[in-house]
Amino acid sequence: MHVTLHDKTLNVSLSPAAERALAQRDRPLVVEMELLFSCLLRKRVHFGEAAADATPVDARLAVRFNPIMTKKCSVAEGGATPPSEAFPLENPRPYVPNWLRIDYRRGAWVGTFGYSD
Repeated sequence: MHVTLHDKTLNVSLSPAAERALAQRDRPLVVEMELLFSCLLRKRVHFGEAAADATPVDARLAVRFNPIMTKKCSVAEGGATPPSEAFPLENPRPYVPNWLRIDYRRGAWVGTFGYSD
């Protein structure tokens, strides 16, 4: 599947297990690709129920890209959820991933995204 985010094509692929789990849902799954700018870059995929600014891939799935930046560079504070703020990019297109892979393992959604094929 393909979807356009910020004028860039994102290739979305689902594992067979993710296809089955998605087919059993009664509402669309929202997948957020988070790119954290700090001392280093960190990529994360979050799964949820609703996001006003998500882009539909199809009737069952929507995606969004969320760049954020830590308030300061500190490895000690990094942890799972470092203090961060919105990071509005004037041109987000270069930062939007090329691909997103979604799986469903042991009752939980799992996702990865990347920039090279």
